[in-house]
Amino acid sequence: MAKEKEPARGARTVATNRKARHEYFIEETYEAGIVLTGTEIKSVRAGKISLQEGFVLVKNGEAWLLNVNIAPYEQGNRFNHEERRDRKLLLNRREINAIYEAATRRGYTIVPLRVYINERGRAKVEIGVARGKQLHDKRDAIARRESERNLRRVLKGDW
Repeated sequence: MAKEKEPARGARTVATNRKARHEYFIEETYEAGIVLTGTEIKSVRAGKISLQEGFVLVKNGEAWLLNVNIAPYEQGNRFNHEERRDRKLLLNRREINAIYEAATRRGYTIVPLRVYINERGRAKVEIGVARGKQLHDKRDAIARRESERNLRRVLKGDW
């Protein structure tokens, strides 16, 4: 399992993809910048973003974030953005090549895990190279989580 990165000091998480950790084993994580328009970054800062069905695709040597919904900015009027447009990710060549290699392996995909605003005010997305879980893997994870919860409850004395 991939080592969890600690969020940078001053970083504020805007959206997380909780479903991704349930549906996939996260093998490796990367941090990428996102190319956003003016109204998009305002919506992201307001927390109006959904990563649920999003994924990353590498085409023509560039990484793209697809199917992520950023709601229109309320005061955006006619200059508002399209909700589900493709957004370019800012990664260096070595990272793009590693992601492409991982994505071409059978059973692997690249999913966005969380979007956050770093201490400099930039929107960043944490993406993960993920391998799909089988139904029995999901059941094992649920059982393990429930047993840990019960153990904490017993040790705490709330039983």
